[in-house]
Amino acid sequence: MALSSDEQVHFAGPSAKMTPAEDFSVLPPFEVRTSAEQRVPFVFNSPHSGRCYPDRFLAMTRLDATSIRRSEDCYVDELFGAAVALGAPMLAAHFPRAYLDVNREPWELDPRMFAEPVPPFANIRSARVAGGLGTVPKLVGEGLDIYASRLPLAEAVGRIECVYKPYHEALKRLVTRTHARFGYAVLVDCHSMPASIRIGDSGVRPDFIVGDRFGTSAASALSERAIGLLAAMGYTVAHNKPYAGGFITEHYGRPARRLHALQIEINRGLYMDERTFKKSAGFYALADDLARFSADLMAAPDHYFLDLPLAAE
Repeated sequence: MALSSDEQVHFAGPSAKMTPAEDFSVLPPFEVRTSAEQRVPFVFNSPHSGRCYPDRFLAMTRLDATSIRRSEDCYVDELFGAAVALGAPMLAAHFPRAYLDVNREPWELDPRMFAEPVPPFANIRSARVAGGLGTVPKLVGEGLDIYASRLPLAEAVGRIECVYKPYHEALKRLVTRTHARFGYAVLVDCHSMPASIRIGDSGVRPDFIVGDRFGTSAASALSERAIGLLAAMGYTVAHNKPYAGGFITEHYGRPARRLHALQIEINRGLYMDERTFKKSAGFYALADDLARFSADLMAAPDHYFLDLPLAAE
């Protein structure tokens, strides 16, 4: 099993009799990309750019091989790829968001999706579940139902145990090691958004949205620096609206403990054709800009991250 580094997507898996534990038996569900040595207190994360679709999963869905991709944050791992050469590790998913969403709580499940009752500890009332976008999503972009019938609960449990939990264990390990080595850590959670997104009633189409959970997941100086760097390149940048950050930003961002988390959303219209999933002429210029952005963000003085009140949480 192999992934293309360009427009091709991989559909893989030999048997519908397999289980979630075997869906990624050839290619792992995710990977940590590193340079020879971590030189900066930053960790990059690309949880939604995975494009390896197991045949077993495709056999369950009512969607065709194009429609099932509507939730992908296409090529975001490549757009931020320069961060690895600059000395920051990157955790990148191979599994697709339509299969499992690790930017959710581990048990945000819609009970209407499953043949058996969900566990009593499952969060069945979150806004994300109501919108069809729980840990095991019901919908892909544009509101398309993924499944024609209910799933066995064991399917959700298997994906959570075999992919979700190991993913977060890897991410926690990266953040914890970074914090221990440098005295602070910054997690940059990398995403993309549809070109149709507008800011409120203004009609303004943002090129980027920087999210910090309204100031609770990262130092304000860090958010302001990220916004300023992108704006200085000529991009239109929004802050927290309409995306303030998901579970990852909320869960890992603890500024008072010198753990910072930023979510960065990129408008897909800058770099790809959303209908064909092909990279556009702007892809490589954007990747160059994001390389400069990453380098400048990682060059922020330590006081951006350290001069904060230590508070009990």
